[in-house]
Amino acid sequence: MSVVTRRRLLLASTAAAVLPAFAQGTQGTQGTQGTQGTQGTQGTYPARRLEIVVPFPPGGTADFLGRLLSQHLSQDWAQPVVVVNRPGATGSLGADAVARAAPDGYTLLLTSCPNRKVLFTPAPPVADPAHDLVPVALLAKPPLVLVAHPSLGVKSLPELIALARQRKDLSYASIGPGTPSHLAMEMLKRSAGIPLLHVPYKGSGQALGDLVGGTVPLMFDSVVSSSGHVRSGRLVALGVSTAERLPALPEVPTIAESGLAGFDVSTWAVLYLPAQTPQRIVTALNAAVIDVLRRKEVADALALQGCIVPPPLSPSQVAAFVRDDVAMWRKLVAEAGIQAE
Repeated sequence: MSVVTRRRLLLASTAAAVLPAFAQGTQGTQGTQGTQGTQGTQGTYPARRLEIVVPFPPGGTADFLGRLLSQHLSQDWAQPVVVVNRPGATGSLGADAVARAAPDGYTLLLTSCPNRKVLFTPAPPVADPAHDLVPVALLAKPPLVLVAHPSLGVKSLPELIALARQRKDLSYASIGPGTPSHLAMEMLKRSAGIPLLHVPYKGSGQALGDLVGGTVPLMFDSVVSSSGHVRSGRLVALGVSTAERLPALPEVPTIAESGLAGFDVSTWAVLYLPAQTPQRIVTALNAAVIDVLRRKEVADALALQGCIVPPPLSPSQVAAFVRDDVAMWRKLVAEAGIQAE
């Protein structure tokens, strides 16, 4: 069974299992939990400012999703919801900060699944999402696009593969080891049988800046960050990493249709809270996020970036999906021999 088939079956089965129970459990509460918060013996939540920690620099997909979500939650709750960028150690510093925060629902983490912390053996004492953080909601499936500097002289994936086999010294940028941009290119290398040198950066902005400037010739980047450069001609789009073409870049073929059958490398943006956060807060935040994702203006904003919105899942089902998805990624990383560097 292919990777893309396993991923689709995993999400479909998770959604099928949870939808009836979730609908019954939230029926009649969406208006109070999703838009007005929740009440209980501990008082109304939220009652003050919330922070969404994005463990990457501004300008990337996680930053875009965090600001879109914060805008709507601020309006719904009449409380400030702000995005705080805490880059460093390929997302580990921000994750660690949230894991150490008070488990009161006021400090959230928005990051990718998978990420470096769950794929490789941790080194310094930093957050382990399996124990220190609790998944709250799946936000979106952000796509990646393979982009090249025009000076490379290639306009398609077959041309890139031929050039890489001829030169054997091509390099590519990523936003850090273990990130989707790194994993996607490593999977492409493995599928095409080509040598490419990894040049890791500390974020999308730095990597993309050097790519546009011609310092590095190649990169898998988010559609959010790179689509404008593609339209202006400063970058050439060679293919998208998803199984189907993206409405945001309809003229760009998939990697699979360009010759690497079955290629589908994607990730999920996940919202976390610190472990030990009261269940009533986890449930309230889950319902609020689902309510936001159902809105047409949000769906339209995500569609412009090519993001896919998942079906509504309860917190326990989000945790199960994340666990299974990470296990699949770890298997692929081991098979491909990808290193944390």
